[in-house]
Amino acid sequence: MMFTISTSRNLARLRISTGPSPSSSSSSSSSHCLSPRNISTTVPSSTLSRSLTHRTIASSTIIPTSSSSSVLRQLRSSTPSTPLTLASTRGMASSSSSSYQKVLTKSSINPHVLNVEYAVRGALSNKANDYAGIIAEGKQKEKGLPFDSVVTANIGNPQQQPFLAQKPLTFWRQVAALTEYPALLDEEALRSHFPQDAQDRAKAILEDVGSVGAYSHSKGAASIRKHIKEYIEERDGHPSDAEMIYLTSGASGGVALLMSVLISGPEVGVMIPIPQYPLYSATLSFYNATPVRYQLDANDDWSVDVKAMGEAVDEARSKGTDVRACVIINPGNPTGSCLSVENIQDIVRMAHEKSLVLFADEVYQTNIFQPSTRPFVSFKKVLKDFGKSEKEEERSIATDVELVSFHSISKGVSGECGRRGGYFELCNISPEVESEVYKMASVNLCPSLQGQIGVDLLVRPPKEGEPSYEVYTKEVGAIHDTLKSRSVSIREAFNALPGVECNEAQGALYLFPQITLPSKAVREAEEAGQKLDLWYCFRLLDATGICCVPGSGFGKEVTTSSGESGRGDKDRFWFRTTILAKETDAFVKRFEKFHRELMKKYE
Repeated sequence: MMFTISTSRNLARLRISTGPSPSSSSSSSSSHCLSPRNISTTVPSSTLSRSLTHRTIASSTIIPTSSSSSVLRQLRSSTPSTPLTLASTRGMASSSSSSYQKVLTKSSINPHVLNVEYAVRGALSNKANDYAGIIAEGKQKEKGLPFDSVVTANIGNPQQQPFLAQKPLTFWRQVAALTEYPALLDEEALRSHFPQDAQDRAKAILEDVGSVGAYSHSKGAASIRKHIKEYIEERDGHPSDAEMIYLTSGASGGVALLMSVLISGPEVGVMIPIPQYPLYSATLSFYNATPVRYQLDANDDWSVDVKAMGEAVDEARSKGTDVRACVIINPGNPTGSCLSVENIQDIVRMAHEKSLVLFADEVYQTNIFQPSTRPFVSFKKVLKDFGKSEKEEERSIATDVELVSFHSISKGVSGECGRRGGYFELCNISPEVESEVYKMASVNLCPSLQGQIGVDLLVRPPKEGEPSYEVYTKEVGAIHDTLKSRSVSIREAFNALPGVECNEAQGALYLFPQITLPSKAVREAEEAGQKLDLWYCFRLLDATGICCVPGSGFGKEVTTSSGESGRGDKDRFWFRTTILAKETDAFVKRFEKFHRELMKKYE
């Protein structure tokens, strides 16, 4: 008789073959291995080490024995709840193939991966994709779908076809085409299709990078980093350093890189806003860090209560959490808020007092709907302005507080999500740490060259007097106007519905309405075993084809009328929708019909 034990983490799989020992002929062994008398079971490794005479259990250890009954009796007595099952023999060609155990299983992979959640592309998004597939095959009537299109309002992906379909900026695509296929610059007949400034930009980029198919410097192309430096200096009125600028695969790539450097263990805490973009909670889960949440005030344009932030730091540290950093998203995602200068100043003061690194996610800085009353002001500018403070004790803040600022080509008016272009700037980071950041960036060699080119176009658009300026200005203005108009019309429609309240968006690409449903709906969601916001969003998708994201996906849980977490007859919740739907009127009509019918059903 032969026992085969394969161990993986804290479990071991035991195979029992009632055929000859390993010394028998291969043909005999093979025939017995195909026998239905082969038995397998999974038990804790600790149990096997106690139960079997052979106490050192290694991976795939072969243990011969003369008595099967004694071992089985020991296993059954020590693991009464573990059933013994017949091993499947279908499709087995040899003993080696029948005994193979998958290395990658849910119990063997990195356990932190299992803790990662990203609601923007979760179960709702998967179901929306299924519906889109049905429609693409022309089977919506056959499947009984009450809609003929899916509206992906769950993600800020402006150029997604066909129902968002923001048109790419002409100048961007012209330069991209010329850098992708430089032969276009060599033929007069072809070159004449491109304005001179697009040709000049493409030539300048190619002189630096050589080819978009080659690696660049790990920080990104030198000329592009120089242009980012100039852009930041013009925006903020303070010096920048091209060596402290890193081009990345979207802002998310930069966030992951910096978090990997910052987090040294599970005791490390990072402050994140609630509601927040789930990139941050997902990244903290993956690196096994501790989120320290701070609440945004829905009753005050989602502003930050800085005093409460400081108290949250103190409380977390008193419990042993090493709070090291604070994430701020400005303009806000999912809230659409834009922080005031005073709010930013208070956050910087708090970071100085509590010794925190600031991570400023500023990817929506171009998406500003109230530039005269609530303009975008960067954290870099506010930080460096402290150097001119009338209060002498505050001047050191400008050079003390560590800041990382992120930007991206995925949002703004470009919407070039698929090109994966972004950057971050390090400010007041020690040279020793910066060298480690560079080392980690070097591991990935470099970000996409077309993404880098997109960043160059972001920070250096056509200037007045250049051939592309008029077209570029017209296109950008139209996108700004459209986004603001959609934001206003969708918000007004939301606020006209019973049980819906929605703040005005000051920036970004989203609205974050609050919903209060009748008690009958609350109870039905409870009986279905679903969070109220998820229950609502699934029904919205099933009835209209509109895919949104429940507020709990951003950390904003269902609350009672008193503001406490839990369920009750007056529970309220939030969800996020983009303002990108091309057919805004149709979007509004679908939503309005669904919500009114649902409210009437459960009144």
